[in-house]
Amino acid sequence: MKIFTSTQIHELDQYTIEHEPISSIDLMERAAKAITLAIADTWTTFTPVVVFAGPGNNGGDALAVSRMLAEKGYTVSVYLFNTNNNLSEECAENKKRVQECKRIKSFTEIIREFDPPQLTSNTLVVDGLFGTGLNKPLESGFAALVKYINQAPCKVVSIDVPSGLMAECNTYNNPNHIIRANLTLTLQTNKLAFLFADTQQYVGKLRVLDIRLSQDYMHSTDSFYTIQEEKDVRALILPREDFAHKGTMGHALLVAGSRGMAGAAILASRACLRSGAGKLTVHTPKANCDILQISVPEAVVQLDMEDEYFSEAVSTDEFDAIGIGPGLGQLEGTAIALIAQLRKCHAPVVADADALNILGSHQAWMQQLPKDMILTPHPKEFDLLCGQRCTDDYERLTKAREMAQRLHVYIILKGHYSALCSPDGNVVFNKTGNSGMATAGSGDVLTGIITGLLARGYNQMSACRLGMYLHGLAGDIAAKTMGKECLIASDIIQCLPEAFGVLE
Repeated sequence: MKIFTSTQIHELDQYTIEHEPISSIDLMERAAKAITLAIADTWTTFTPVVVFAGPGNNGGDALAVSRMLAEKGYTVSVYLFNTNNNLSEECAENKKRVQECKRIKSFTEIIREFDPPQLTSNTLVVDGLFGTGLNKPLESGFAALVKYINQAPCKVVSIDVPSGLMAECNTYNNPNHIIRANLTLTLQTNKLAFLFADTQQYVGKLRVLDIRLSQDYMHSTDSFYTIQEEKDVRALILPREDFAHKGTMGHALLVAGSRGMAGAAILASRACLRSGAGKLTVHTPKANCDILQISVPEAVVQLDMEDEYFSEAVSTDEFDAIGIGPGLGQLEGTAIALIAQLRKCHAPVVADADALNILGSHQAWMQQLPKDMILTPHPKEFDLLCGQRCTDDYERLTKAREMAQRLHVYIILKGHYSALCSPDGNVVFNKTGNSGMATAGSGDVLTGIITGLLARGYNQMSACRLGMYLHGLAGDIAAKTMGKECLIASDIIQCLPEAFGVLE
């Protein structure tokens, strides 16, 4: 699914109007019907409805919805804000239709003074003040109205986007001047802002409503941002030949673990093997030898010269993929060994955890990273990599996208919607996964999965996309059995076979 900018969304509307063809007012009527049905699915006619409509087309949608809800038997009070005496053509037409609708309880057009209605816990507010066309923070009267709604005990459903929230960048927005919706009914496509953790508080539950906008436009128009679907990921799966043997299924190397952190190496190792790699060698300090031999008997253990930490780069000539970082520690000796190891690598590399922390603490080394290397930071790790704390998730994604292009690397910015930033500037969001996966070791599992897929023969782009999806899907399967509160990283590994089964 492509994610379009607010400008492209406007173009999509216009293209649909011109090429379906359909009039703008009839397209608005179609959207309003979809919104009305979604509201009726959630709230009964016993719920009093207060509609706040702005002067643009988002307000026109809200007015059409108010009329349709009234015709379904809802008690509807409508407030149209026309403080500049300048309604869009479609909004003006829907104002006329509302005034002619005898089932509307009340209609008030706000020109100057506004006496706000009482919003009780039983009230449903339909927010149709501003849509995706908004390009600056709300001020004065509209900001005051938003604060009033947010402080009330009512439920709020927003049309397309919560009023005050911009569709992409909210770095300079005022968080107190954005509607906090319980439900957002967005039209046709997801919006970029909905995929960020720091804007989720405004969106509430999200539903994407198909209002039959032009498929031709959506297929032919490029977008930097997409959300990968199951069918897209399924197409990436490589067949496993009947005459395959361990020598043809790839040999992976994991450089992981330090004293007290053998668990990270174990989790990454098990995930790597579960992801199809034919052979796995784990390079780790001597202190971890026994526990690794017992916990992962399928892996070959290669011991570092030091007892407690990774201290020496090893030859990678015989390996098809390298994963480095889980439980590694950040001693200076380990840091020097890390950069030496990266310089030696001739196979695809995945770096996570302490490998990223070390690189972030040695900024000059960032320019020495192998091309097409895969980095899997969580937000704090990425801020360290880029050398500054990002203001919000949009800024962080923008910097990750720029870094991926500049260094020619793949960056998986981990989160609820993990974002894969590739060297060509495109970003792929992953929608599998859940909050139960916010647990120690989950990132080590992802590193193991991607390393195993690389060894198995997937290219970097496919390994990242498939790895993200499988990791999240296995977590979703585990959550159904274990529950989100009880989910641990080992559960994700145990559910990998079922996740592969879903895709195969």
